Amino acid sequence: MTKSTGPNIRKKMIRAFRQFLYSVLYRNNISSLAKAFGSDKEGGHFYARHYQNHFRPLRLKKINLLEIGVGGYEDPRQGGESLRMWKAYFRRGNIFGVDIHDKTYHNEKRIKTFKGSQVDLDFLKKIKEEMHTIDIIIDDGSHFNDHVITTFKTLFPLLSPDGIYVIEDLQTSYWGRFSDAADEDASKLVEPLTSMNFLKPLVDGLNYEEFMVDGYAPTYFDENIKSIHFYHNLVFIYKGKNNEGSNFFGKRFS
Repeated sequence: MTKSTGPNIRKKMIRAFRQFLYSVLYRNNISSLAKAFGSDKEGGHFYARHYQNHFRPLRLKKINLLEIGVGGYEDPRQGGESLRMWKAYFRRGNIFGVDIHDKTYHNEKRIKTFKGSQVDLDFLKKIKEEMHTIDIIIDDGSHFNDHVITTFKTLFPLLSPDGIYVIEDLQTSYWGRFSDAADEDASKLVEPLTSMNFLKPLVDGLNYEEFMVDGYAPTYFDENIKSIHFYHNLVFIYKGKNNEGSNFFGKRFS
């Protein structure tokens, strides 16, 4: 055993003990778990309460969760707080993380990380192949608008039927340095390149069967998004068949 190996093993043992303790004390409450593990989903943001409401029915299910953005920037040992939080909450779940930096230090039973870019489409598809199924996706990655949109267009179709896709930190839609939309110009609130303005038409798409547009062809998102829930800087997009038909026009699309 080298001099560096001993401290690393001890740190991992301490981390494992803390994780076990937190999972026993706070396992039913995401807000408490976020505080215990040091995730900014509570305190830095106010996301945990919404995660609690949306994820509660899945808590005891055997799910595969993929989070984009492990945290800690270049330091391989930093970050991972949310991954361990999710592991504690989803007691039968497998947790996967994506980061542009090597985060294999955080790999352990039921947690695995992948190194790569969230806009590398081949890389994302390979992750799907390895995971087999993806039930929850959380984009807490670069927050650049074009990255968010590209990742969603690639991964949402690969999400399991009835899966949930979450995008955090949508405030970057209004910050010029994250896109071509300049925050000092109010007219840019309708700039199509922002994450928010990509998402807004998806809300209309929930009602595509009511559209009075000749020759309209429903998009994949029209037909496969069943609900969208917006909060401050946060959105939950539920996948599912959206084919109820119009209560006035009936079934207009096959």
